[in-house]
Amino acid sequence: MFTDSHCHLNRLDLSRHDGKLSGAIAAMKAANVSRAMAIMCDFAEFDDIRAIVNEFSDDALNLGMSVGIHPCEDLAVLKSATVERLVKTASDNKVWAIGETGLDYYWSTENKAEQQASLARHIYASQALKKPLIVHTREAKDDTLDILKAENAEHGIIHCFTEDWETAKRALDLGFYISFSGIVSFKSAQTIRDAAMKVPRDRILIETDSPYLAPVPKRGKPNEPAFVPFVASCLADMFDMRAEEVGSLTARNFENLLAQYA
Repeated sequence: MFTDSHCHLNRLDLSRHDGKLSGAIAAMKAANVSRAMAIMCDFAEFDDIRAIVNEFSDDALNLGMSVGIHPCEDLAVLKSATVERLVKTASDNKVWAIGETGLDYYWSTENKAEQQASLARHIYASQALKKPLIVHTREAKDDTLDILKAENAEHGIIHCFTEDWETAKRALDLGFYISFSGIVSFKSAQTIRDAAMKVPRDRILIETDSPYLAPVPKRGKPNEPAFVPFVASCLADMFDMRAEEVGSLTARNFENLLAQYA
């Protein structure tokens, strides 16, 4: 029922599962999480993530992955993401999307130019493969949206959305989906909730970004995909819906995103 559109399965804190990823997978199934996209941030992660997707995908849990370089990676890693390498690596049928890519000026402003160039290359790979783009933006919303528009990016996700309605509207106008993480459940996140209320229901996704950003009531604990129903529950309270309805709605939206250029 529930789709976690963004999680880092190779980075989970497995202490509550006796150190076994199989325990986290079992918890996902028990929480009615039936699909998840495992996110890659560095080429060095590809083999591990692909092995996880191969091992744990079954009739009850559909796992896919992304291919991309996070903007917080060092310069050498950012530069390694050529269009040709991204396209070749992401041609695997279990790769559903390109990213996460984007701009992050919170952690670094010294390499703005290379972050921007890397984002552009990810856009070109997304367009070449007709696979959605996963966009990370932190303290860089204007540059991020300007580059997406300039490069005609129109198929993807603004992941872990933390901005206001004006920013969401600009992304929606480009064709992007808006994905909400556990942050939307935080007391300090009223601006994000205000934006969520205005996003068209058919353009909303949910995610954990696990092992980070656990939603209320799990805030402060290591996050995992089994907690994505709590994100749905927060949105459900806002929308006067049931969590299961939000789960089904966002699952359909994710299917539509993947099918957009299939």
